[in-house]
Amino acid sequence: MKRVAFLSTIVADLGDTFVFIAPITCLPLVVTVLFAEWSMLLPMAVVPLVFFLAGLALKRLPRNGHGHRLSTAMCSVAIFWFACAAISGIPFVLGLHMSFTDALFEGMAGWTSTGFSMTRALDTVPHTLLFWRSYMQWIGGIGIIAFSLAMASSSGLFTTKLLRTEGRDEPLMPSVISAGRSLYKIYALLTFLAIGLILFSGLSLWESVNLALTTISTGGFTLHAEGIRYYQSITLELLLIPVMIAGALPWNLYCRMLQKRRMGLFGDEHVKLFFLFTGIGVLVIMADLLFFNTMDFFTAFEQGLFMTVSALTTTGFQNANPHAWASTTLLFLTMLIFIGGASGSTAGGIKLNRVALAYHGLLWWFKRVFVSGKVLIPLRIEGKVIPKATAELETAKNMLVILLSVTIIFIATLCVLQFHITSYSITDIVFETVSAFSTCGMSTGYVSYEMPVLSKWIFICLMWVGRLEVIPVVMLMIALFRGPE
Repeated sequence: MKRVAFLSTIVADLGDTFVFIAPITCLPLVVTVLFAEWSMLLPMAVVPLVFFLAGLALKRLPRNGHGHRLSTAMCSVAIFWFACAAISGIPFVLGLHMSFTDALFEGMAGWTSTGFSMTRALDTVPHTLLFWRSYMQWIGGIGIIAFSLAMASSSGLFTTKLLRTEGRDEPLMPSVISAGRSLYKIYALLTFLAIGLILFSGLSLWESVNLALTTISTGGFTLHAEGIRYYQSITLELLLIPVMIAGALPWNLYCRMLQKRRMGLFGDEHVKLFFLFTGIGVLVIMADLLFFNTMDFFTAFEQGLFMTVSALTTTGFQNANPHAWASTTLLFLTMLIFIGGASGSTAGGIKLNRVALAYHGLLWWFKRVFVSGKVLIPLRIEGKVIPKATAELETAKNMLVILLSVTIIFIATLCVLQFHITSYSITDIVFETVSAFSTCGMSTGYVSYEMPVLSKWIFICLMWVGRLEVIPVVMLMIALFRGPE
């Protein structure tokens, strides 16, 4: 009975979120009317209708009023992201006659802000569906910002009360929705600025809007099968770089900057770390391209800069084909993708915050090894001393997520290689699985609509688990197979 009550509460919380998001998904219908694509009216209208009706039905389910607040919320988020991907794939089934697996893949890539796509002949796809792809990534971006900030506020390492209300036993999902509303103004402002910036490259308003939506969300979808290379514009690439960076920086930083009404960008440790990794990445990749690929200096710098920023922000835009690069360069790019951007941003990866905490935690651990047990060695995070109990718990949780991430990528790579004989090297497959897990979408060419169905499902699960940073999906699996204690 405990398991039934627990799962009932999870699904009931999901109903509230579905009802909330239903009207938001109506916006692509405006594009349908503007471009007079009447055949797309029904396929696109199904999405908000399903969200609304499913939400009303799920809200009626009984809820358990005792405990399990955090676990219930995390399980609800895991189901929510998968359900959104499935529902959002309906227009691709009805409008493009895609298979269920391909449509789910496209929906998952959209909601997780991953640049992979199963859409064939992208340049001939109706405007409605092109906008829907971009819009999914934009919505998914603001959603993951709110969720990751909610997780940070429940941690003993961070004192932010942006999403947390002390003394109230409220579900997390409503607080995530509330945070999404409060962050919407900043997100909308940055999107508007991104549109204006991209317009300077000479692109049309239609192209600029779609690119802005997928760039600020570090999503990576484009309107053309060739991606960014379709435009053959260095100006566009340079203009996209600051937009990608803006999406990968911690969102609470923008909140603090607005409150203090002054720039404090480089006062944040994780911002410094981001630009340090970017500088190292550009130098290493540029040197490799000059040495291994014998490129000219300008081309090596252009590809090194753009691909490094795109990888570290997990946007997934490509102005080069990594398949043509040396294996050592590809592995280095894989590492950048695995790290990703800052927590509380639209970027994927294990996050710069975890890298920084792992570094501080290891130093703290080794310092304690070499001194007497009576000597207290404090752990300092962002200039604050963290209590020993909290420090040990949070560093353990941090290393657990990193370990689980590496394990999942390893198992996924083995499964792909075991069940699909391919001409792509192990390095290529590792690159693809890391790219999926980090919701980047940068590809050497393995991921396509021609890949086996099993591989598609492996990549769907990788995007889902990676976007939610492992733990919510693990908790959902435990709830489904073991139930709450």
